[in-house]
Amino acid sequence: MATTETLTAERILAATEEVLRRHGAAKATVVDVARVLGVSHASVYRHFRTKAALREAVTKRWLDRTSDALSGVVDADGPAEDRLRRWLAGLFEAKQHKAGDDPELFGTYTVLVGEASEVVDEHIADLTGQLAAIVRQGVEGGAFAPCDPDVTARALFEATARYHDPAYAPEWSRPDADEAFTALLDLLVRGLRP
Repeated sequence: MATTETLTAERILAATEEVLRRHGAAKATVVDVARVLGVSHASVYRHFRTKAALREAVTKRWLDRTSDALSGVVDADGPAEDRLRRWLAGLFEAKQHKAGDDPELFGTYTVLVGEASEVVDEHIADLTGQLAAIVRQGVEGGAFAPCDPDVTARALFEATARYHDPAYAPEWSRPDADEAFTALLDLLVRGLRP
């Protein structure tokens, strides 16, 4: 069945997400995506040259949702310490929701993330860049002790990995997960103060 709606990369990515949810990463095909859109698979290939490029793009789209949501915290009003806490808590909450609200799609994306190392590296660089901006503002405002914001941001990101790395997803729903996260966050923030 042909569609009259213009075929865009965004429509293709939305359809790919639907197909991934339904079939999983191992069984989803470009033909399945085209079928959902009511177009030929050649039409999909005009936007994404290969299946790998399509999978990489949908993975980037998924990861960017988290980065975009957190970027507002960086330039928000308020003390750097509060923004740092909100940013790290926001990252944990976003990951909890992704894993808990749609576990099938989360599992699929975990597979895709393993395939798209360059996309993941860019995502981590974006996230640590956001953290570095908050740390830099804290240092400049006197809330945090002098430090290299980039090195400190990377250390914060790695120290909290248990609360955002998909490998730890089964632990995020434990009854004490939020309490343990808050204790870690308190410890990290105390260590940044002058």
